[in-house]
Amino acid sequence: MARRPLPRILSNGSAQLARSRELARTAADSATDVLHPLITITRGLRRLAAAGRRRWAETPKERRGALLFLVASVVLVVALVPYGPLLAAITLMAAAAWQGRDRSATASDGPDESQSQRLKSLYEALVPYFSAAEDPEPLYSHGGAWDKAFPTYAFDGGGRISQLVVRYPAYFTDGEAEARARIEHLLAAKSGRGREYHFTWDEEGNQLTVGVLPPLPVDIAAQRFVTTPGETVLGFTDPTRVQRTLPLTHGEKQRDVPPVVWRTGLRSTEPHLLALGQPGSGTSTLLRSIALQALLHGDVVIVDGGGTGEYACLTGRDGVLAVEAGLAGVTASLEWAATETERRLIAANQAHQAGDPPPDDTKRPLWILLDRPTAFTHLAATDGRKDPQLLLQVPLRHGRPANVTVVVADQLDSMDALSEPVRQHTRARVVLGPATAEQLESVLGAPPHTTPIDELPPGRGYARLGNGPVHRLQVPATPNPYDDATPDALCEAVLDLLPPRTTPADGETIPEQDQSESEPESAPAEDAPESVPVAAEAPESRPDATPALTEESLPNPVTVLTKEK
Repeated sequence: MARRPLPRILSNGSAQLARSRELARTAADSATDVLHPLITITRGLRRLAAAGRRRWAETPKERRGALLFLVASVVLVVALVPYGPLLAAITLMAAAAWQGRDRSATASDGPDESQSQRLKSLYEALVPYFSAAEDPEPLYSHGGAWDKAFPTYAFDGGGRISQLVVRYPAYFTDGEAEARARIEHLLAAKSGRGREYHFTWDEEGNQLTVGVLPPLPVDIAAQRFVTTPGETVLGFTDPTRVQRTLPLTHGEKQRDVPPVVWRTGLRSTEPHLLALGQPGSGTSTLLRSIALQALLHGDVVIVDGGGTGEYACLTGRDGVLAVEAGLAGVTASLEWAATETERRLIAANQAHQAGDPPPDDTKRPLWILLDRPTAFTHLAATDGRKDPQLLLQVPLRHGRPANVTVVVADQLDSMDALSEPVRQHTRARVVLGPATAEQLESVLGAPPHTTPIDELPPGRGYARLGNGPVHRLQVPATPNPYDDATPDALCEAVLDLLPPRTTPADGETIPEQDQSESEPESAPAEDAPESVPVAAEAPESRPDATPALTEESLPNPVTVLTKEK
């Protein structure tokens, strides 16, 4: 039997339905465009009404009457003002239009062509390190998709990577320092040199977060820091691992900066400090900053091995026992320091055995600051004298219970010339200036979590206190105020921190005889050297005695050190 054809309306009904649906969608879009202002104002009125209800619900019941009275007063004033209702309606519509605007964030279109090329090249560079031939589904492969390996990324204004999250396979040896160092070096080179990067390894999640660290402030001058006795501010660092900030004065403004605080005293685990750096890196600046802070509560002995007068501003100041730049004076000062340390230990031990508190003269901190002591090692070897560094063994070994702190600063290439007690007992370490990753690890004992760069401002480096983390460090600007190249503002900041000048500086001087009263029997020969007093080591039988005076022919006069009770 022949089949009857379907009606025409049913044969092409799908096409008509699709055409009708398209016309309805077009009409709806046109109506939406036409009515978009009305829709926006309606949405804004709804949001304003919801905000009013929340305000009314949050208002306590005892204050709702006053709020109603205020609203009624505003409505009455608007109604009585000429053109008030019209202006109120216009203001309400404008506020509703502002509140009803579309606040949905526009979706990012992703990186542009240059950024995609940079991420792709970085992905291809990581393929040899994060791929294996046995991996059935490799995350890293030549020509693969980089968006799976880099789930998060960000670029700065210059088009360079500022933040990046790198996923890596689980079989990568992220627990080995050498493997991690290779990846960090590669990422720093491909992301842009001349910046410091911070690397955070998440071994559990197999992710590496790379971030660009902002430069540390270099314009913070020396000033009084809000610290307690026994705390010394070495410099300032990043807020990543420091939970403390200090209020600092910068011109007429104040800001909070995270510091690197070194604690000394009886309960310190790092009682002595070693600072190394290249010439001009700021080790002398660090010693001046420490000296200015130490003079608030203690006495200071300074040894200047550079011989350039970097510490001339401290000569004769209250609390500065000596500033020595000659071999004879350095030897005498360090011998006195060793004797003073022994005297303090004996006095404190006797007080402990008797059940009494330690004497007051053993509680005042004594700081021994040495700048380039290796220079005197060569001079002593040339003159056939004892190395002055050997005299530091007693203060270094027994300085903590005696409140004696030793700070040594020298050049980085002279570390092998330092004596064994200096390298063994200085657990607080600072490295300033440019240095390789191997040098930083050998001095600090651990590699930093940032990539070192070649060009650093003076006073920039790294610090590690004992077994703690490695911090970036910026030493506060504490230049020599007598240097003509120093800005006036920094000179005034350092001069304001200096204690008053006293003559003599906590020492003894021999009074000059009046020539009119007594004439010498015989004048000394012109070629004979003048005899000056030199501090000799006190005998063991008198631990509390001051250094005795001996007559020795020396080329330069030496300051005699005594300890006042």
